[in-house]
Amino acid sequence: MSEKEIPETQAGSVRGAERLPFLDSLEESVVVLLDGGVGTELYNRGFYLNECYDALNLMAAKGVTEIHQAYARAGARVITTNTFGANRNKLSKHGFEEELHQINVVGASLARQAAGEGLHVAGSIGPLGLRVEPFGPTSEREAREMFAEQMRGLLEGGVDLFVIETISDLVEMREAIRAAQEVAPGLPVLASMTVGDDGRSLYGTTAEVFASRLDEWGADIIGVNCSVGPRPMLETLERMLSVTEKPISVQPNAGAPRLHDGRQIYLASAEYMAEYAKRFVQTGARLVGGCCGTTPEYVRAMRDAIRMQVPGTRAFEFVDHLPEIVSGTERIEEVPQRDKSSLAQRIIDKRFPVSVELVSPRGWLPDRVLASAKTLHEAGVDCINVPDGPRASCRMSNQAICLLLRHQIGIEVLPHYCCRDRNLLGMMSDILGLAALGLHNILLITGDPPKMGDYPDATAVFDIDSIGLTNLVKRFNQGSDLGGNPITPPTQFLIGVGCNPGAIDLEKELARFRWKVKAGAEFAITQPVFDPEKLFKWLELTKDFQIPIMAGIWPLQSLRNAEFMNSEVPGANVPDPVLKRMAAAQEKGKEFARAEGVEIAREAVRGVHDAVVGIQVSAPFGRIDSAFDVLDVLDDLPIDRVVPITRP
Repeated sequence: MSEKEIPETQAGSVRGAERLPFLDSLEESVVVLLDGGVGTELYNRGFYLNECYDALNLMAAKGVTEIHQAYARAGARVITTNTFGANRNKLSKHGFEEELHQINVVGASLARQAAGEGLHVAGSIGPLGLRVEPFGPTSEREAREMFAEQMRGLLEGGVDLFVIETISDLVEMREAIRAAQEVAPGLPVLASMTVGDDGRSLYGTTAEVFASRLDEWGADIIGVNCSVGPRPMLETLERMLSVTEKPISVQPNAGAPRLHDGRQIYLASAEYMAEYAKRFVQTGARLVGGCCGTTPEYVRAMRDAIRMQVPGTRAFEFVDHLPEIVSGTERIEEVPQRDKSSLAQRIIDKRFPVSVELVSPRGWLPDRVLASAKTLHEAGVDCINVPDGPRASCRMSNQAICLLLRHQIGIEVLPHYCCRDRNLLGMMSDILGLAALGLHNILLITGDPPKMGDYPDATAVFDIDSIGLTNLVKRFNQGSDLGGNPITPPTQFLIGVGCNPGAIDLEKELARFRWKVKAGAEFAITQPVFDPEKLFKWLELTKDFQIPIMAGIWPLQSLRNAEFMNSEVPGANVPDPVLKRMAAAQEKGKEFARAEGVEIAREAVRGVHDAVVGIQVSAPFGRIDSAFDVLDVLDDLPIDRVVPITRP
């Protein structure tokens, strides 16, 4: 096949059509799944190691395309070209140096055919196979030109980024990055070193040093791949994260290879690789895939594992690229939001819904909670929301108490649902059960870790976090579970999520909130607001998200309660001025402190009522009188409500 014979759809004319630029896509995604070893699959198809795998782009194009398609079907979001050794030095050893440009153009084109317009194509660029030295047989300038001529072919073929991979020598890597910057300024560069079991490059450079250098030289993404299995790469990843803020990519081998009956066998199983894929993402990797020994089966297992991501300090959830809702069928239309529940109607009509938070009893008798809810309902409160094991405490199922509230009291309910206590199957079963029981409002949260609660030795599941859970419920509303199995008719949940305007790491909180909205959140409730200015800043930062927000309101009961909220309740933030006010009131007595806490909450309502769609008021320790004391302030505000709240 000559260059002139390359079809229009294979060549550079399609580059970028209808595709989000890769770095923008990476920023919007939570984690990107890469593919596995193209060479491994070629070997598995019977091509011997002494053949020129890169030339198979010309001689076995159908087989190469099928391999790319298999990785795409397995869930990879980036398809890597079969051009790892398509540089002048390596091709010359097989007599293909004259076909260098064509091999790279066609290699990129075949990957593009398989990727379509939904996935990204990465141009694979491996080491030159030469020692690069300032005054040696291959100079830095010569190395840079060898990289550049390969990159020009890949660029013409339509790649979305360059992947410079399996490099041991920093000098060689530097010249490859420079070549990319000269050939295609602005095209993303993933620079990936290879390391030994000690986490050093094969020339002895530590992870901290090479990660810093790659960052300094302008690599957009910094990575490690090949040579070793997952365990050493996890340790290397941790060290790289300490010196760079750039996104990090991890692509280990499937363990160490063994020669058996003339074939290279990799001993790590797909399940083992999948477990480490979760650990990579937990630790902070933004791109995860495989190298030698990994096949589409491994990528599929990693995809499934990343879906069930365990949340952590730097955790990300796989949201953007789950399978289509129902393969081969039309997407089922969702129930209109207005028809989901009376709470949904109030939010849409801007009738300032008021919810009061009651906590499930520690025992099995619900009488006190039911009595409180009855009083609130008769007073005109719109909704009762019930946390799910707050602070990892052992309490009656909030699903059970919500069912009792709904059917015995007749009040609208908003059960919280957390990811801590159930695996993915259990969560899907619970949520379908809530739909069957007619409980159509839900607030999705990650949940507090068990170590905070009464039973610190209890285990946490956390198959997914609140972002993944939002995606799951959204899919139920669209008529499918996560595996693409139809749910007929679809559920009709009003999907709520939490947010924290007072978060210490506001940038991270905004990123997670953005992902929740992208995953399908329809409204949000904030952590308790003690400083309206922080809420106003949050609303300004999230105004483009176009999602209604209810303000959380907590009437502090004492100085001790304020200090506890500030120090031991995840997400709560009590500003110093509020703590000082509570301390001054506490000196006068506990009733003065309680009254001051109520007044602070009333001030918060006065301050934010015209900026939010509604409020959620907590009843600390089950004291609904404190909630009523706060709600009395609504009488003095210009709030449009169908039913006013009348204190009994």
